[in-house]
Amino acid sequence: MYSPHFTISNKVLSNIGVIEGCREVINNAPLVPAWEKKFQEDAVVRQVHHGTHLEGNPLNKEEAAKVMAGGNVLGRPRDVQEIINYRFVLDFIGNFQKERKKEEHNLYTEGLLEKLHFLTTNKILPSEKCGKIRETQVVLKNSQTGEVSFRPPPAIEVSYLIEDLFEWLNGGEAKNIHPIIRSGVVQYEIVRVHPFVDGNGRVARAMATLVLYMEGYDIRRFFSLEEYYDRNTVEYYRALQLVSNSGETGSGSAGQPLNLTPWLEYFTEGLAIELNRIKERIRKLSVDVHMKEKLGGQQLFLTERQIKIIEHIQETGFLQNQSFGSLFPMISEDTILRELKELVDKSIIVKRGKTKGARYVLKT
Repeated sequence: MYSPHFTISNKVLSNIGVIEGCREVINNAPLVPAWEKKFQEDAVVRQVHHGTHLEGNPLNKEEAAKVMAGGNVLGRPRDVQEIINYRFVLDFIGNFQKERKKEEHNLYTEGLLEKLHFLTTNKILPSEKCGKIRETQVVLKNSQTGEVSFRPPPAIEVSYLIEDLFEWLNGGEAKNIHPIIRSGVVQYEIVRVHPFVDGNGRVARAMATLVLYMEGYDIRRFFSLEEYYDRNTVEYYRALQLVSNSGETGSGSAGQPLNLTPWLEYFTEGLAIELNRIKERIRKLSVDVHMKEKLGGQQLFLTERQIKIIEHIQETGFLQNQSFGSLFPMISEDTILRELKELVDKSIIVKRGKTKGARYVLKT
């Protein structure tokens, strides 16, 4: 039976400590619904864009967001379909979290993995290969030299290896391991086994995200690990390669099982960095806490423009009329003034001065 080999190094321990601290702050931050929705929508766009860009999709973040909103962009049909598909994958993960209980027996299965692959590759791969465990040998080659850089296990072994992985993940041994480490182990193993002819990276990351969500680490769905990987792909592949070079699964020539520690250090560091960034952004919105206290805990419902105005004032200290054009291009001054008046009426900001040089600042 599968049993991962790793060490809880000081780096892993430190990263998990940061993650737990950020999780506490983020989960308990009393954000108004409009801000919570904005954080979640931003995370989805980042997940989809960076998750596909990492695999070579050339569409930028704005184009990805437009595709997700149902708009048209100039690009290859395959690139557009990859964006659509990965959005469907994230929707599936969210629905799976709502409908299933983590206490379920055999929650994680090969069928679940195949479903993620089908959603990832639908209308991209031939139908007979979508959601199907590979039946042929595949190799990964260096795009510059043409040399084989990685040779996954033979096709005949794939189903057994995935079955072993999920038997471990559903079992008692895994439940005694921190959920973040479990998620990292699953991501690495799916990449290593390479169960499909294509789409393995996206499926591995999706499965890792699903495990985090099911184990209580969705963290309000504010985060995107994909962005961390995509920002420095060299480090991402280096972290994977360090494990591949550490030994052999079973009794290989090195005589040692693969050591997942380097990958888990990288994986936990990425989540720690991403959550710390979100935590700091939420702290900048601490004005929301004070507003709720003033209003006896009731929620404030703000427009997207009002949220943008508050964020701008938090960053710069004030807002003046001459900044309207850069902050809201193509929006009339009268419209912005109406938004400002509502914020003044809600006692969120105050206006200091009466001329065009007047400043809007947060009310203290």
